[in-house]
Amino acid sequence: MIAAQKVAAERVAAVLAGRSLAQRRQDDADLSQSDRAAALDLTQGTLRHLGRLRAVVAQMAARPVTDGRVEALLLVALYQLWQTRHAPHAIVDHAVRTVRVLGADGAGGFVNALLRRFLREREPLLQQAAATPEGRWSLPQWWIEKLERQLGPNARPVLAAGLEHPPMSVRVNRRRTSLEAYRARLETVDIATRLLDNDALLLEQPVPSVRLPGFDEGLVSIQDAGAQWAARLLDLHDGQRVLDACAAPGGKTAHMLEIAAVDMLAIDKDEHRLRDIDRLLARLGLEAAVRTADAGAVDTWWDGRAFDRILLDAPCSASGIVRRHPDAKWLRRPGDVDVFARQQARLLDALWQVLAPGGTLLYATCSVFAEENRDTVRAFLERHPDARHSEPVQFAGSGGQLLPDQEHDGFYYAPLRKFDR
Repeated sequence: MIAAQKVAAERVAAVLAGRSLAQRRQDDADLSQSDRAAALDLTQGTLRHLGRLRAVVAQMAARPVTDGRVEALLLVALYQLWQTRHAPHAIVDHAVRTVRVLGADGAGGFVNALLRRFLREREPLLQQAAATPEGRWSLPQWWIEKLERQLGPNARPVLAAGLEHPPMSVRVNRRRTSLEAYRARLETVDIATRLLDNDALLLEQPVPSVRLPGFDEGLVSIQDAGAQWAARLLDLHDGQRVLDACAAPGGKTAHMLEIAAVDMLAIDKDEHRLRDIDRLLARLGLEAAVRTADAGAVDTWWDGRAFDRILLDAPCSASGIVRRHPDAKWLRRPGDVDVFARQQARLLDALWQVLAPGGTLLYATCSVFAEENRDTVRAFLERHPDARHSEPVQFAGSGGQLLPDQEHDGFYYAPLRKFDR
């Protein structure tokens, strides 16, 4: 537990210092598989409930904790005492020992005293910590206010969903097995599932990928059920020329190739993350042209042949998936949403040039903020009279917005069809 606790504390400290978890991808390379999983759970759980945990520390500490390592360790240990079933005395003992491993030897007594006080006064401390919106929902105040202003009565369930563990869904590779056959195979290893409207299989309980039969052989992939709408909404057919414009890490690219034998070009600015696409396609037995490119700079990569379908899974605030990537909510600033909206407008305008008349561009984000979704599409339609937007029939009345719930994360989808002027 000490190794997992240490890695989790270092990761949380990095986020508190303004660095994303993506920058620490290899810091658990020396851990065992069980410790690696434990470190991930501790990191994400702590960040998911960070607002409440920091409020608890503020009540107990006579003055602000200025050492980021000590603060992060306290937060991780408090999360363990609150949300896990490990023996409390073991958690406290390990935290005191981890302080020394982190190089803050003199803080052992302080950490021990605060954690033991939490054990004595747990319920009133947690109750008081939830007295403020940030303590209750573990989100920045500006974020809470934006959700309440834009979503009205729907804000409360979205706020509550952000505190939950994300659901786990899988996507069956139809080129290697059938949905029915794979679901039956899951039953033989006691993995219960529920079939959703878009053929995603929602697991009743999350499991590691090593427990999924045939995972290494490419029979199945882990993909959120909300994300699995993208390929289905594009109305793909064999022979079409398709562009995945911001493709990494490749889940939607692979799904499109599983649905139809299309001529696929997958591009992304991040060369490192493009390797994830190559590995994923190899595991699934799929092929695509994969290139490093800025989708908005079409002159640098486009060969002049128009695309029948384009998926623009645009960079965004990630406000719809923060329970899965909880560092995002602590790294974002109020002005970031408008910055993303400008980037999204640039990408839409650029990619519209390379879409064939009669073709469809699917604009997608993993955001629940209107500036990145409804407002961005409305402004795009005003700039492009040859564009038509139709709400996906599966999302009738939602305007294309999927809000996070017990089945899926939050996504927005807008199919944009191009007509001759």
